[in-house]
Amino acid sequence: MHRLTALAIAFSLSATNGFAQDSADVIVYGSTPGGFCAAIAAAREGASVILLEPTAHIGGLSTGGLSHCDSNQMVRSTVMGLFDEWHRRVVKDYTDRGLAAPYNPAVKDTAKWTFEPHVAMRVTNAMLKEAGVTVLTGRYLQSVAKDGTRIQSLITSNGTFKAKAFVDGSYEGDLMAAAGVDWTIGREGRAEFGESYAGKQYPKKVMNFSGFDDKGNLLPLVTTSDAGPDEAGDGNIMTFSFRLCLTRNPENKIAIPEPANYDPARFELARRALKVGAKVGFDLYPLPGNKLDGNNSIHGQVSLGLVGGCNDWHRADEAGRAKIWEAHKQYTLAFLHFLRTDPAVPPKLRSDFSGLGFCKDEFAATGHFPPALYVRESRRMKGMYVLSQKDIIDSPAKDDAIAISSFPIDSHDCQRVALKDGGVINEGTIFPVRVPGTNVGYAYHVPYRSVLPRAEQCTNLLVPVALSCTHVAISSLRIEGAWMVIGQGAGVAAALAAKQSVAVQALPYPLLRERLLPQGQALTLPVSQKTEPAKDAGFIPVKSLPGIVLDDADAELTGNWARSTNFKPCIGNGYVVSGDRNVRSDGKATATFRLKVPKSGDYRVLLAYSAHETRARNIPVSIRSGTRETKLAVDQTRALPAGQHFQPIGTAELNADVETIIQIKTTDTTGFAIVDAVQLLPLK
Repeated sequence: MHRLTALAIAFSLSATNGFAQDSADVIVYGSTPGGFCAAIAAAREGASVILLEPTAHIGGLSTGGLSHCDSNQMVRSTVMGLFDEWHRRVVKDYTDRGLAAPYNPAVKDTAKWTFEPHVAMRVTNAMLKEAGVTVLTGRYLQSVAKDGTRIQSLITSNGTFKAKAFVDGSYEGDLMAAAGVDWTIGREGRAEFGESYAGKQYPKKVMNFSGFDDKGNLLPLVTTSDAGPDEAGDGNIMTFSFRLCLTRNPENKIAIPEPANYDPARFELARRALKVGAKVGFDLYPLPGNKLDGNNSIHGQVSLGLVGGCNDWHRADEAGRAKIWEAHKQYTLAFLHFLRTDPAVPPKLRSDFSGLGFCKDEFAATGHFPPALYVRESRRMKGMYVLSQKDIIDSPAKDDAIAISSFPIDSHDCQRVALKDGGVINEGTIFPVRVPGTNVGYAYHVPYRSVLPRAEQCTNLLVPVALSCTHVAISSLRIEGAWMVIGQGAGVAAALAAKQSVAVQALPYPLLRERLLPQGQALTLPVSQKTEPAKDAGFIPVKSLPGIVLDDADAELTGNWARSTNFKPCIGNGYVVSGDRNVRSDGKATATFRLKVPKSGDYRVLLAYSAHETRARNIPVSIRSGTRETKLAVDQTRALPAGQHFQPIGTAELNADVETIIQIKTTDTTGFAIVDAVQLLPLK
């Protein structure tokens, strides 16, 4: 039996006559950050609330090891409400005990906010108790009883529960799925929602070693030799892992247990990666109490994430999830053992990891191992409105906002691919997409419609965690701070709908907004946010340049490209790069621009790039306009003219009556190829 289930003991923070309630105005299933905030918000609206949790653990990752708050990458002035209150109370817990405040929640900058898991748990339980929420653990959802489009009751492994309105606060969207609401899993193709970050993503370098063993079989921890077409979606989701609470303090350190049935051969991939200088290990963030938060390294090649191990999590039953959970735990313990003991690990790195242990004062009920698996992504509802990349970057304002999110679009690995011609590459990572010149993501509204199922499917359910969005959008929405404020909006709406006996889709938005604002919820987007970067930040606005300028964002990309802002100045919001130092390209990476020129004639062709000795020297550029084709080439080791942003590469005759196609290829190139922008200047 799953250890968390075996340890599950139902408890109530608010009960009637000593017995657990089985009915309420609002039931929330799943005590994730979005779930417990929905429960608190609904209770504060005067609704009776039951919070059902399938495991023994309350609070999801907010109390389960994620103790370095990711809001340092958000516009903190827009993440308010219960999120802000929760953090103020975390700090008060420290100062009330005579300890220094670990951070100042009143200052809405990008400082690091860190805390200990047991403090987060104490604050969460106190807020639930004060709100009068009945909290019951060990209630695993088995089925749902409906009358038409309304959920009547939830049948769990330990009781049946009735309510007027329901909130699915689970990471997995279990209640939503059981209620017959449409959902999706995995990744969309680029064309489905017009998302440049959809499909396959290859920002990490190829590791130059074979992903196969001597018999031609995939190495352990390599998931596939066929990643699928670059532009297509698939059923893969970003990797799960645990957030470890560790210490080097001998007074609080307890030995990390040995893994069961350790097999050194499982980590041959990591040995080969270390041999070629790839990053193997995980990130450590300092916490109060001389502790460390251990996280899967988004920039690493082999880390705490069990790549590919989570794809069946959403469809698994209780026993199946227990098996997947244990597989992730054993992988984590085995990886820690490898880092501490394997001769392939450099001595200093081995010594650093050997000095770590679990914390005696954290997670005692689960042997000091984190009780919550980091479910970064699971089912996503197909609801009334599907949030996508354009809603984050291009069209952030909505008329029915219940919260503001602003974490960067940021996805961990989805696959690890053995290339048939040699090499291994991690696929699926999206490195943080931030507002240029800042350390934060784009601020955008989360509309009420995105937490609502379509009315013909269910009329008394709200879904703030597995909400209606694409994979690219969940890569931004998937953060605890965002889920907390979205959960608050859903909880208030559930209480209002229950009180008025109306469908959640029929709840007047002005009424909901009227209740959210006094609770400190921020619903106004920051006026300072710009999608066009400022010149002094090292980004050249496209509109400030003469002639016809085609930014890399306008290109149709095929093959392996990564977005970057490492070299400045650059045009627009950055540039794309393909290839590697001294590595011959496979020629599959292309960038294609399509346009119609306003007037026929000869045009000077210029290309923006950052010159460097590691760049390719013979990048082919073809320009087709009607029946005429011009072939040019560019040497990107050649410096740009002094004071200029573009390198002239030739001229082309263009026809205004037809489409002009400009294509930059990587055929027969060695080194990095940069596409920042193309400029066309008419010759008089």
